[in-house]
Amino acid sequence: MPENAAPPLPPASVLDEWMRAALVEARAALDTGDVPVGAIVLDAAGTVIGVGRNEREARHDPTAHAEVLALRQAAETIGDWHLTGATLVVTLEPCVMCAGAILSARVPRVVYGAWDEKAGAAGSVYDVLRDRRLNHRVEVVAGVEAAACAALLTTFFRGA
Repeated sequence: MPENAAPPLPPASVLDEWMRAALVEARAALDTGDVPVGAIVLDAAGTVIGVGRNEREARHDPTAHAEVLALRQAAETIGDWHLTGATLVVTLEPCVMCAGAILSARVPRVVYGAWDEKAGAAGSVYDVLRDRRLNHRVEVVAGVEAAACAALLTTFFRGA
């Protein structure tokens, strides 16, 4: 497998399992009043090497998005910022900032649940992750457990 290639795509049942793990992180964000977005990073063998949830409110940090925190933890876990061979699983389509972090970390695959029609950077509004003008492109798998991911966000924003 080339250095920046994604590992073989696992079956849908495995993707669903990974997304359910990201949803656990998303639900934990509710404890601090943060938008319920969760992320996990897995190595090529499918082992979790990083987790994150939105913590902007908890940390008073505008960059504390789930993806950024999960990428930081994954890099620390493996001792390298190059996350080649990794898969990032996130409950909401990454924003432009997170897409930039994903590209910088050389993550070859992103799996996301709900589409973000206001700020998505993986196909909804922008397609930063697959932009041919950039030096790295990412395989994107969208809509995994989309209904569950969207429902969590809808409930949060409606204040229920």
